[in-house]
Amino acid sequence: MSEQINKPYVLKAAEKIYFNVCKIKDENKLDNEKAIESFIKTDHYEKLCTGDFHNEWLNLIRDNKNIDPETNQKIPDETLKLLEIQRDAMMKELIKIPKLYDTKNNQLIELSKKAYNFLWRMCESYELWCRETKQENLITLKIID
Repeated sequence: MSEQINKPYVLKAAEKIYFNVCKIKDENKLDNEKAIESFIKTDHYEKLCTGDFHNEWLNLIRDNKNIDPETNQKIPDETLKLLEIQRDAMMKELIKIPKLYDTKNNQLIELSKKAYNFLWRMCESYELWCRETKQENLITLKIID
């Protein structure tokens, strides 16, 4: 029998990023770098950088009296505060700039590199959690290798 491994709530955003980057990579036959760059142009990225991803999720949980609809477990207020901090950090790191890659302005290129590096670290942290919990089968980008 397979043991159910509970994922920390702070990994939910990393998992969302990871699986979307994997999907882009597979569908378009891209390397990791190009797949992450392509992810920046998606609606999923938009929801992360505007805070909508976290806001929708947190509202769903709060409307359900702090019960996670996926696990049916009560989420402590401290965890919700931590998720709000994560949302705010993501909004800072994943800055939304129209046509980020269509400009030659060095400041915009630097900001896009900052977003790319943040996404890379999120994917890396997801893989590290997978390795730590002995779920190697979930590691497909092989960023930590």
